[in-house]
Amino acid sequence: MLAACAGGGGSAGTTPATPTGSEAAPPTPSASPSPSPDPVESALAGMSVEEKVGQLFMPVLYGTSASSESGENHARYGARTPAKVIRKYHLGGVILFPQNVRSTSQVVDLTNGMQRAAKGVPLLVATDQENGPVSRMSALMTDFPGAGRIGATKDPSLSRAVAAATGKELRALGVNLDFAPVADVNVNPRNPVIGTRAFGDDPKKVARMVSAAVKGFDDAKVAATAKHFPGHGDTSVDSHTGLPVIKHTKAEWERIDAPPFRAAIAAGVDAVMSAHIVFPKLDPSGDPATLSKPILTGLLREKLGFEGVISTDALNMGGARTKYDDGEVAVRAVLAGADLLLMPNDLPEAHRAVLAAVKSGRISEQRLDESVTRLLTLKQSKGLLAEAPVASAEEAARVLRSAEHRKLAARVSGD
Repeated sequence: MLAACAGGGGSAGTTPATPTGSEAAPPTPSASPSPSPDPVESALAGMSVEEKVGQLFMPVLYGTSASSESGENHARYGARTPAKVIRKYHLGGVILFPQNVRSTSQVVDLTNGMQRAAKGVPLLVATDQENGPVSRMSALMTDFPGAGRIGATKDPSLSRAVAAATGKELRALGVNLDFAPVADVNVNPRNPVIGTRAFGDDPKKVARMVSAAVKGFDDAKVAATAKHFPGHGDTSVDSHTGLPVIKHTKAEWERIDAPPFRAAIAAGVDAVMSAHIVFPKLDPSGDPATLSKPILTGLLREKLGFEGVISTDALNMGGARTKYDDGEVAVRAVLAGADLLLMPNDLPEAHRAVLAAVKSGRISEQRLDESVTRLLTLKQSKGLLAEAPVASAEEAARVLRSAEHRKLAARVSGD
């Protein structure tokens, strides 16, 4: 509008005079405003191959501040402080565990310090806050009931409300990605690893609860993760220590395991976590789903149409490491379709192996760029690319365990 009006100097109904002794100047073409650069494309274009590879990794770091010196960090990563590890490997994310948690102000200082260390591209700061049995931040956060109890209410609005409140508390601490909700349908009473972490044993009910939880996390502007694809509900082996085999047929998978993941994707879930389980009817190779291209790319990407981030489950678990070494596990996970490599057992070896695979062409630069683009897109969707997030200890103290959240927890518990 301004460009179009700028050339009109005369009054209506008059003709501007031709300048004496010269021809009338031709009208100046209006300049189209340059489109704003896409933040994701700009960030990707500014990265080296080493920085792109670093974006894929999310280890656990040791210490309660970004500058905490730890022999564990030095032994595992060759750098003593979380800040130095982040810079050394150009990490795209970190995951917090109870050993990182002492107090509200301390966690805020930790997450802020790690974000400062990341410099160019802000971190995904994640945790497993499912509520109930798996609650890494329980020392600080409202004690919400787990998925099993929420599922028993048969009220999806409560699932959404708890996820929104959980996300709000996490965001106040500087955590922007939660590895929740569990989308498994717990159809095996002897399941040693899922149990009440799931919303129940009815696929339709679980799907409704998962969909609501995804929307609740989105309300809080925290990324949600549906796990564990293609479905960990019918196992009698714990994938932390062994390699479970699911014997469902494809038809049974469609009827039992798939509905919650379909619902999560329809609700706009940000990430889906793979399971370290063998599913012969979906992939007869004997590889766990985390390393299976037919499952992660063929089924999750192509059949279900998921376009977000695929995260592995922790790569230090026994179920991921039964056939290959730590470097090969990381490379095969990327080739299968994973974007985020969670907690590799040997980060230096995994990082070297993925970088070498890219430089040799085994992992194409296009394939690497696809994963980094998805990770950057997730960060952009949560407002992380515009500027590094800064948590506030005062805001966290106001939000965590608020009267409103405690009242909600009591309502779900039936107290």
